[in-house]
Amino acid sequence: MIFRRNKNRYNRVQLPTMSSLHIVYSTSTGHTEHVIETLIAFLQEKAPSLTIEKQYAEQVKSEDLLRGDVLLLASGTWNTGGSEGQLNIRMHALLKERAKDIDLQKKPCLLISLGDSRYFYTARATEHLTQFILQHNGISAADPLIMVNDPYGQEEKVTKWGEKVLGKISVLSA
Repeated sequence: MIFRRNKNRYNRVQLPTMSSLHIVYSTSTGHTEHVIETLIAFLQEKAPSLTIEKQYAEQVKSEDLLRGDVLLLASGTWNTGGSEGQLNIRMHALLKERAKDIDLQKKPCLLISLGDSRYFYTARATEHLTQFILQHNGISAADPLIMVNDPYGQEEKVTKWGEKVLGKISVLSA
């Protein structure tokens, strides 16, 4: 149990408990997949009782977003539709078309976004993923992991974020 400040008052907020994590991600270059695989290896080492399922966004049906105790969405930032700063085209198709009417039923959610510093909207996928969670009745379980530029060599950043996630979300033992 933690306390969060809300308009000069503190309210009790129960942190979510997680025995299963459902990861939905899109990747074109393999960068997002590398980040996901790094995170999974870390979580399996630190929380062996945690059940982890991963799916490519293009294989996900709307109702699949309700699987698991916690949902993790991960996408790179692309020029989908010719406009800079958009979601990967496959994540876009999932969130803006197939899952546009889903109610996440207050499901705890985690976000990972990637971007390239050569572009003005470096990691704007973060904004799109956050909007989806908020507009579909999801709850942010932790600050998003934002990866800028090539993730190879940034594995420590991923594992530090994984530590923060485990610190905020209690993992049920098997």
